[in-house]
Amino acid sequence: MAMRVYVLHLLRAEKRRQNARDLLRNCGVAGSIWPAVDGAAMSSTDLNQSYGADLCEPAYPFALRTGEIGCFLSHRQIWADMQDRSEDAALIIEDDAGLDLPLFQQAMALATEHVHDLGYIQLQTRAPRGPSRLIDKNGPCALVLPEVAGLRTTAQVVSRTAAAQLLARSDPFDRPVDTYVQSFWHTGLKPAMITPSGVLEIADQLDGSTIQSADKTLWEKARREVARARYRAAVRRISRKTPTPVSHDE
Repeated sequence: MAMRVYVLHLLRAEKRRQNARDLLRNCGVAGSIWPAVDGAAMSSTDLNQSYGADLCEPAYPFALRTGEIGCFLSHRQIWADMQDRSEDAALIIEDDAGLDLPLFQQAMALATEHVHDLGYIQLQTRAPRGPSRLIDKNGPCALVLPEVAGLRTTAQVVSRTAAAQLLARSDPFDRPVDTYVQSFWHTGLKPAMITPSGVLEIADQLDGSTIQSADKTLWEKARREVARARYRAAVRRISRKTPTPVSHDE
């Protein structure tokens, strides 16, 4: 299977640039560093045009931060670019990832074998929470289909067909990209995951998160935690009652 890598890198995040170059050199897939959309540099008009509200259940309870909008637009750009290329699938990896190379190579072999059928495979940095169905293994790497799809977009392998489907159903969008991907009852595409994957979270070793977060009062933080808990409970409920979509990859 022909595959391309996109290393998603925010150009102003200079402390991550060498790590982005290392990822491109070491991941074992040919491709390029993809300049991320800088939400902080977008005008309020462009920000407001990028997303809607209450597009699917459950309603997302928070306004999107500029960094979250930029991140989603970056992934949409990559999904669109994939349609103009000949590769069957892509590895999309963010510039704050680290690699345990022997384990990562096993995970990539497993993902490459199954991405045609599954469409979207997360190379997760954490194990699934709740029930999951084992699909296949390669050494210690387990490919599973969780009842509730995982969050985070640190790294994933995506087929070109799945990318087209995600692109078509995210114009506009109303939640962060990982939460959108989790909403398979809307996208028609349930993400699988590989864990352990050899992908590591190393943002704290670089410069922390590039998605801005304003300071909040204790009361605001408490309200957000309640809203987040209610949202996650609704996601679990919908995930349990929604049948897994059938893959449409040709």
